[in-house]
Amino acid sequence: MQPSRAWVRLPSGRRLDLIAPTPFDWTDEDLAIGLSRTFRWGGHSVWPAPLSVAQHSLAVLALRRARSRAGLAAAEQRRELLHDAEEGLLGFDCISPLKPFLGEGFAALSARLSAADVALAAAEAVHVAGWTAAEVRGTLGIKATVLAQDPLAAAGAEPWRPWPPEVAAERFLAALRRLG
Repeated sequence: MQPSRAWVRLPSGRRLDLIAPTPFDWTDEDLAIGLSRTFRWGGHSVWPAPLSVAQHSLAVLALRRARSRAGLAAAEQRRELLHDAEEGLLGFDCISPLKPFLGEGFAALSARLSAADVALAAAEAVHVAGWTAAEVRGTLGIKATVLAQDPLAAAGAEPWRPWPPEVAAERFLAALRRLG
C-alpha cells in the first residue's frame, strides 16, 4: 500500500503539505488564484456566478477600514484580508452546517487559521445567496444587521455582484502587495 498523500500541487508548482504547512509552501499568486476559485455559500448565488472568497476577503477589509475611526495599521489590514486564507489553500469554503461533521481535526485546523466576519456573512446571505433578513436571524442564527451597502461598491461593479475569478485574483493580489 502507498502511504496517503497529504499535499496538493499549486499553480506555481509548489507542494502544499496539508498536515504541516509552512509559509514557504505557496506563493502570493497561488493564494490569490485559490481564493478567487473558492466560492462562498457552497457556490450558490442569486447572481449568474458565485461569490469568491477573494472578493469576500476584500469586502471584509473594506468594511473594517470603513468602521475604524483611528484607521488600521498595515498588520491589521493584512489580518482582515487574509482571514480566510486557508480556504484558498485547502480549496473550499466549508459551509457552516457541515463543519461540525468534519471532526475535531478540521475544527482545530480551521480555528488556527481563520476567523469569520459575521456582519459580511449576514449581508452576503441576503444579497448573494438569496436568504431573507428574517432567515439570516432565524435559520442561520446570525444576529448582525444586514448591510445594505456593498463595501466594494467603489470598485465600479454592480453592488454585491460576484466578480469573475480573474478579476478577484488580480484585485486580491494587488491589495496584498500594497500591504506588504
